[in-house]
Amino acid sequence: MQKLLLLFSVLFLSFRAYTQPYTLLIKGGRLIDPKNNIDALMDVAILDGKIAQIAKSIDPKQARQVVDAKGMYVTPGLIDIHGHVFYGTEPNHYLSNGAVAVAPDGFTFRVGVTTIVDAGGAGWKSFDTFKQNIILTSKTRVLSFLNIVGEGMRGGKYEQDTTDMDPKQAAKVAMDNKNDVVGFKVAHFQGSSWAPVDHAVQAGKLADMPVMVDFGGSTPPLPLNDLFLKHLRPGDIFTHTYTLLPGDVRETIVDESTRTVKPFVLEARKKGIVFDVGYGGASFNFSQAIPAIKSKFYPTTISTDLHTGSMNGSMKDILSIMSKFVAMGEDVPTVIKASTWTPAQVIHRENLGHLSVGAIADVAILSMRQGNFGFYDKTGYKLMGKQKFECEMTIKGGKIVYDLNGIVSPLGLN
Repeated sequence: MQKLLLLFSVLFLSFRAYTQPYTLLIKGGRLIDPKNNIDALMDVAILDGKIAQIAKSIDPKQARQVVDAKGMYVTPGLIDIHGHVFYGTEPNHYLSNGAVAVAPDGFTFRVGVTTIVDAGGAGWKSFDTFKQNIILTSKTRVLSFLNIVGEGMRGGKYEQDTTDMDPKQAAKVAMDNKNDVVGFKVAHFQGSSWAPVDHAVQAGKLADMPVMVDFGGSTPPLPLNDLFLKHLRPGDIFTHTYTLLPGDVRETIVDESTRTVKPFVLEARKKGIVFDVGYGGASFNFSQAIPAIKSKFYPTTISTDLHTGSMNGSMKDILSIMSKFVAMGEDVPTVIKASTWTPAQVIHRENLGHLSVGAIADVAILSMRQGNFGFYDKTGYKLMGKQKFECEMTIKGGKIVYDLNGIVSPLGLN
C-alpha cells in the first residue's frame, strides 16, 4: 500500500511539473525593461531561476505560483552602485568593518534592490575580511569598489595617507577577485593633491576597471574641469553629483547664481564620464538637482550611499530617491533605467539589469502610491510630490525574497 501511495505521489508531481512548466508567473504588470525597450503590459514567466517567457498573456495554470502584479511596475532588480555594507563590530572603523555600515540583506530586498556595490569600504588589505564576512554570507548580490587606500574607509588619518594608496596591490586583489570587485574608489581626501585620483586611475588601467570618485575637499577647491577632462577616463564615475558642501571646498556642477549646468560638465558627459547620485547623508541638494533636472541633465545612475546616517536622514532608501527624481520631472522609465540597466553597464555586469529570456530572474515589483508626500534635502528644502514608489515584491534568482502584501498565490511554496 505504501509503495502504491509513493508511486502515485511521484506520478502526480511529474504530471504537475509537465502541466506547470513555470515555477513562477508574474501576471498583469507594466513591464519596464530598458535594455529591451519594453514598456507595456506583459506577463513574465520564470523557471530554474531564469526568465523563461515574456508575453502579453500567459496561462496562469502553467505556473506553480502566480503573482498578481496588476497596477504595478515590473522591473529588473534594482542595482545600487554606491552603498556601504562592510558592516562589522570593530571600534573606530567607520565604514570598513564598522558599525556605521549596514548588513545588506536588511536594507536591500525590502526596496527592490537585488545587487549592491560597497563603495570603498574595503581596501586591498581588508578585502578578504569583507569577502568572507559579507559577500559570501549575504543573500543580496554584493560587489565591491575597492578603496585605493589599503586600509579601506576607516576614516580620519587612514584616508589621508597617500603612502597607503598602492595601485599595483589594489589591481592585483581586484584581478584575483574579478567576480566580486567591479572597480576602485577614491573618497574623503582633504587636500590639493591629485595623487589619490591618479593612483586609483592607475589601478583602473591595470585591472581594466572603472574608478568612482568622491572628490573630497580642498581650499581652494580642485577644479572639476580638470578632474573630468584631464584625470578621469570615459566610464569613470563621479559620485555625489548634486551636492553643495558648505565652505566652498568642492566645486558644484550647477552654477548657483545662474542656475545652469556648467558647460564643461556637459562636455564631460559627452566624453563618457558617469554622473552618479550617491545621495548620502550630506551629498544631495535640491538647489543643484532641480535646475539640473529642468535642463534634462539627468543622473547616469541613481544610488544611495547607504549607511546608518543617510538612511535615517533625508535619503531614506533608493525608492525615495527615485521618487524625488519623478517629483522633479524625470519620467518613470528613465528613472528605472538609471536604477537597473545603466548601472549594470557601468559596472560591466551586463548579465544583470534586464529581463531578457534566459537572463537571471532578478525582479522588482513596485507600486506607485498616490498622495501628498514631502521630499526634503539636508538643508530643509522641501519638495512636495503626488507619487511615491513602494516595493511590493523582490525576486532574486527566481526566488521570492520579499513580499509586502502577499501578492503571490499560493503563499508559502517558494
